Amino acid sequence: MQTVYWILIFLGTFFFMEFMAWFTHKYIMHGFLWSLHKDHHHKDHGSWWERNDLFFVFYALVSIGCFLLWRYENVWFTLPIGLGILAYGIAYFTVHDIFIHQRFKMFRNANNWYARGIRRAHKMHHKHLGKDHGENFGMLIVPFKYFKK
Repeated sequence: MQTVYWILIFLGTFFFMEFMAWFTHKYIMHGFLWSLHKDHHHKDHGSWWERNDLFFVFYALVSIGCFLLWRYENVWFTLPIGLGILAYGIAYFTVHDIFIHQRFKMFRNANNWYARGIRRAHKMHHKHLGKDHGENFGMLIVPFKYFKK
């Protein structure tokens, strides 16, 4: 029975992270921590690293903390939570940094309906260079209107 709980916690954490990404992006990155996110919208730097990447580091530390709680405190449910956060981080990095922003030159030819919708939604988000009046703050789940064209 614990395997079922483990899988449910892992999947629940993965999907909850999409909400956390949306919430963090809309209210924190485009809010009081805009100073860390701004370089992602303006590309006024020559570095591969952006201050915006600190948000990724934060969630990686949360995931690592879950692994440590599991390993050293024997809190069994923190393992599927940590793995769910890690899996979402890998998905986010693959979609956002590799596929959309081409930080690594991979998946350039992906052209199915989902890929086009995700790209279109993200392009609309980056249309707004300031912290206000943005749209589409999600990553893996975006409004249906971006898949219609």
